[in-house]
Order: sequence, then C-alpha cells, then structure tokens
Amino acid sequence: MAYAITQTCCNDASCVSVCPVNCIHPTPDEPEFGTTDMLYIDPQACIDCGACADACPVDAVFPVDRLRGPDTVFGELNRTWFRDHPNDHAWGRPSFPRSLPGELGTLRIAVVGTGPSAGYTAQELLRSTSAEITMIDRLPVTGGLLRHGVAPDHQATKRIAESFASVFRDPRLRMHLNVEIGTDVTHRELAAHHHAVVYAVGAAADRRLGIPGEDLPGSLPATAFVGWYNADPTVPADTVELPAERVLVIGNGNVAVDIARILLTDPDRLAATDIADHALAALRRSRVREVVLLARRGPEQAAWTTAEFLALRQLPGVEVVVEDHPEVRAAIEAAAPDSRAALLAGLPLVPYDGGAEPAAERRLVLRFLSLPVGISGDGRVESLTVERTTLTADGRAEATGETDVLRAGLVVRSIGHRGVPLPGLPFDQRAGTVAHRGGRVVDPATGQPLPGAYVVGWAKRGPSGGIGANRACARETVDALLDDAEARVLPVPEAGHREFERLVRSRRPDAVGLKELRAVDRAERRRGEAEGRPRVKLATVPELLAAGRRR
Repeated sequence: MAYAITQTCCNDASCVSVCPVNCIHPTPDEPEFGTTDMLYIDPQACIDCGACADACPVDAVFPVDRLRGPDTVFGELNRTWFRDHPNDHAWGRPSFPRSLPGELGTLRIAVVGTGPSAGYTAQELLRSTSAEITMIDRLPVTGGLLRHGVAPDHQATKRIAESFASVFRDPRLRMHLNVEIGTDVTHRELAAHHHAVVYAVGAAADRRLGIPGEDLPGSLPATAFVGWYNADPTVPADTVELPAERVLVIGNGNVAVDIARILLTDPDRLAATDIADHALAALRRSRVREVVLLARRGPEQAAWTTAEFLALRQLPGVEVVVEDHPEVRAAIEAAAPDSRAALLAGLPLVPYDGGAEPAAERRLVLRFLSLPVGISGDGRVESLTVERTTLTADGRAEATGETDVLRAGLVVRSIGHRGVPLPGLPFDQRAGTVAHRGGRVVDPATGQPLPGAYVVGWAKRGPSGGIGANRACARETVDALLDDAEARVLPVPEAGHREFERLVRSRRPDAVGLKELRAVDRAERRRGEAEGRPRVKLATVPELLAAGRRR
C-alpha cells in the first residue's frame, strides 16, 4: 500500500532526499516546486518502504490505508496530482560537501534571525563546511515564524523546530539573543568579526489598505492578531478585544484562514495546544459567532492552499457558506476539478446581509468581489464599507460603484507582508526586499555585490512560499557564499568570536545565549506538562529573561 502526504506538509523536501525510487514530486529541481501547495507521492512508483515517513519533520506522511476521516481525501489528491503531472522519476542533482581553500582557515559566518530560513541556512553550512556559525536574534527566544506565526492548532507543523533544535546544539554554533542588529550592533561591526553575514530577518511590516478609519481601535494587521495568539513578546496581551458577534477578515490566504479558524474553534480544543494563555482566556469570553472572509476578487483567485481550506471546511460545529452572487456562482459551476473555485462546490450559496445580526450558530461566510473602502466607528470599529467589484477578462478586480455596509466589532487585514529596510544594507523599495542578486546583497547604484553580505528567506524573495520553501532558498544563498569563498572574495574579519562576544555583552548585558534558551524551553515544557499541553509559552520579554536566569 502506497504512502500519501497529508495537510501538514511543510514542503522542505526532506522526504525527497531519502526516497530510494524518487517517487516524491515536485522536487526542488523542478519548476513546480516554488508554487505547489504541498508535495505528492506517486502511488504507482511508491515501494512502501516508509523512508519518507521516517524523514518527515512534521509527521505528515502515512500509508494510504491508515488515513481516517477527513484525511482520506489526501490519498486521492496524491493520485490525481500524478495523473495530471506525468513524471519519469529522473534523479535530481545530488548535494556534496564543499571543499574550500585551506588558506581561508575556518570560516566564521553570522546568521541574523533564528526562524526557518535562518535554521536551514545554518543547517546547510554545518553539513557542507567546517564553518563556525554565530546566530543573532532581536528576541530572547528562537523560532521566528515557527514560534510566532504557525497557528497553535498546527502542532505537527511546529515539529520541524525539533530538527532546528539539533542544529542549535552543534558545538560550532554560538547564539546571541535579545540583540538587535542596527540598534545594539551595526552591520559594519558584525561584518568586522565574520567572513560573511547572512540576513534571515523575514518581512516584518504589514501591507496597508490605505482607507479611512484603518487606524481606529479594533482595526488590526494580521501580524498583530497572529502574534497575540502565539505569545509574541512584542505584542501586548490586550492587543485584541472581541466585543461583538461578527469579525471581518480581509484577505483569502492561509493566514486569513488561520485567523478565522482560531476565532471559530471551540476553546476547549485550543486548550490542548501552545496558544497564549491570554488569547485562550479571551477566546473563552468571546462573543464571536460569525467570521466573514472578504476578497476583492473571485474564488478562482483565492490564495489559500487546498489542504488549509479542506481543514477549514471540516471544523466541528462551524457552518461554512458562500455569499450568493451571480459571478461567484458561475465561477464555481465552471471550475476545473483541481481549481480553487472547485473547493467551494457543495457549500451553501446564501444571500448575505452584513448589517443584520449574525446567525445563531457559529458560521464562516466567504464573501468575494468585495473591496474595502472605509472603516467607521465612534472611537472604535463598528462597521466596514465595501464596494462591489467585477472581474475583467484578465482577472483584475474593477469597482462597480455599488456599496454595502458590514457591521463588525473587529476588522483584521490579512493582505500580505512587506520587508523593512535594514540599517547599513541597500533596500529595494519596489520589491520590499533587501536588494540582492541570487542571495548576494548588491548596491543598486552599481549592481556590484556588497562583499560578505547575503540574504535569505522572505527578506530575499518577498513574503511568498511556506516553511519548506526556505530550504531551497537557503541552499542557493549558501552556494553563492561558498562560491565567493572559493573565489577568495570574502573579506577577512578584523577580530574573532571572543571579541564579538565582549562587544555584545558591553552593548546588551541582558543578551541571551544557548544555556538561557534551554532553560526557557525547559520552563515552558514543565508548565505545559502540568496542564496537559505541549508547552505554555512565556509571553513577555521579562518573563523569558527571568526563566533564562533560572537555569
């Protein structure tokens, strides 16, 4: 019986490298890899060895005959993908350790950030070189979006952090947390102590709507809402209030789906996760019983992944409906079997009045062709005005002039992220990323690389791709760095790691190292064991620092 990959797929391709018959696709060498929702196992080629299940960092691979309930659909999804994507199962390019010129000595490389792209970068460097790694993060805890972005009810996805934890234990790796580059230490100072610096800082800013009332209390960016339920220490516990029965979420990507699911999930189910205590308490008090996902375009342009939307449809005790509209109905009826619009087939198409009281039962409403134009309220969000759109022949949303007012107590915009400029590095304002070419930071004025400076992850390619996409991205950047090392163009550092540690301590006496990080991890796990949870997160910087000192 063949194996199948299920909805927790992280796309990091660990399974691809261990498959003895190369039946898992798309591989990182294939063009579909950068755009696919997940990876797939060919049931005709699979030899049922189980190597992929053992290698999967998020426990997403199972024999098809063991799939139960809502997961049974993934056996058919795997089979269908290979029906539509015939493959000859040719082997991809193998990866070998790199041999660097002996006169370089031991490379010292700094990685700024500790999220997935940083973790894959450090992993690649440690596996393929004898380099010494310094990891730096502005927060006193590691993980980036793995800790503060992945929804708490996706515990399987968070298991990939365990593979990074083994990287962090490598004796060639040092860590300085609670240290911000550009504030506590400059890029120039960091570069003076390392042969190369790799920036893995993500895309920290939210895209704005640019409409009146966007800054009213009760209007939030998705990063604030997600950070609130994930115990991000930069997001205060009182950031989110849930005073009304209806919440509007603007956007139709996976983050918007996550927010809707958390708001509508029974808090007793969330109580078994690592959700922030303050968020769990607020959700227990919540009056929310209706969430509306708003999209300016149609169902065919929805950005959620198949797996995430299937999970949303199966949320216990929640009715999922689609606002009835002629264009939406036509798109669903004409949808190709493997399209986004086809996922809506079978859902009730209902008239929707956003000015009326929400339905009595918990409900998720999918409303398409709706462009937000203004938020109103007396000191706090009370309503959102939307304008109807229609799709042009090339798929653009065109306003029709017809408006509607939706009553709500909270509006969350989930319309994407954007990178922020880093002190000392060139920034591409149009792309919202560090200016680079193939991972090498470049001076836009001259097009020449900035010696010893590199970028990876969302700061490199923009806010696209899931956790696993960072693995191939990290490999490209590391290859560029090592090519430069072989070409002897990396700058020679002026000082070593001991001098850098003294510099950090002089600037940030409360910097956190690996010992303190392990103490925080033990403290959170102990708190979790007492409550039957994977961990209970410490939600503020003082709490994290205090736990680290109790090692």
